[in-house]
Amino acid sequence: MIVYYTDGSASPNPGPGGYAVIKNGVPHILGSEDGETTNIRMEGKAIIAALKDAAGEHAEIFTDSEFWINVITKWAPSWEAKGWKKSGGPIKNLDIVQEVYPLYQNSNATLTWVRGHEGDEGNELADQWANKAREGVRI
Repeated sequence: MIVYYTDGSASPNPGPGGYAVIKNGVPHILGSEDGETTNIRMEGKAIIAALKDAAGEHAEIFTDSEFWINVITKWAPSWEAKGWKKSGGPIKNLDIVQEVYPLYQNSNATLTWVRGHEGDEGNELADQWANKAREGVRI
């Protein structure tokens, strides 16, 4: 099983952003988005990158984003059933939601929440590299 840790960064928020994917304990993918972005968008992009990298293999993706776990596992199914609408107004970051949800559905991945900035080695490494990605570093 492949083990991923993902994280995103924007500073200020919104502002320049970056994301990182740590694969089996090693920085593996760094990316960013042009222009101003948010932490939430970068967190989602990191999960997308991990799912694409896993390419159907069994994987566990650790993230400190409860938001994205809820979006992917709880909220997206009903949003999709309602034509990508929700009762409270527009779905924020819909482009990312519509990309990540089918990737997850067709994956053999498990999303696991880890408390951020609490000393989890993989999460700390993902955070460090997401900040480096925000500054333009690439692997």
